[in-house]
Amino acid sequence: MAELLGTGLLVTAVIGSGIAASRLSPGDVGLQLLENSAATGAALVALVVALGPVSASFNPVVTLVDRARGALDTRTALALVAAQVVGGVLGAVVANLMFGLPAVTLATKDRGGPGQLLGEVVATLGLLLVIAGASRSAGSGRTLTTGIAVGGYIAGAYWFTSSTSFANPAVTVARMLSDTFAGIAPRCAPAFVGMQLLGGLLAFGLITYLHPKTDR
Repeated sequence: MAELLGTGLLVTAVIGSGIAASRLSPGDVGLQLLENSAATGAALVALVVALGPVSASFNPVVTLVDRARGALDTRTALALVAAQVVGGVLGAVVANLMFGLPAVTLATKDRGGPGQLLGEVVATLGLLLVIAGASRSAGSGRTLTTGIAVGGYIAGAYWFTSSTSFANPAVTVARMLSDTFAGIAPRCAPAFVGMQLLGGLLAFGLITYLHPKTDR
């Protein structure tokens, strides 16, 4: 339930702030991206802090790397991934409805090309490294540290990656369902997901090297 709610609210923040930005700042794509990234980063901090004591991956790649590292069993990992995808889809529907749009509108925004695909590898790799390091910080403030680190990274990666840092297969699937600022055309999504998985695989190797122990 925590993964479903968290991923759903994250997608609502991504899509909803994108719609709001495009309406509040028409014709200024840079300002729209600034508004979108700030809202997403802030929401992500809050969601990780709020749901972290239960479960706060909100991302199938994070969950799969946790499984590969032995932190989860296969059944739990599959259940979390399913919850993340369902939550993301529901979040897209809620965002569309909040702004007076049809519940589902297939996105038409083309995203792709070698540069953007490389951007997704970089975005996902960096996100996994940030999570791995922040989640191992000592003390009772670990959840807060992770939330700030992850939210800050995503807000920054919106700008320094060519793809605007989707870095999340569940969010990518959900963003196909909203033909708005944050959307991605369905024909472009499989390549993005593939690059996210590649980024996760590379991150798994680096995390194993940097943090040899499987415990958190």
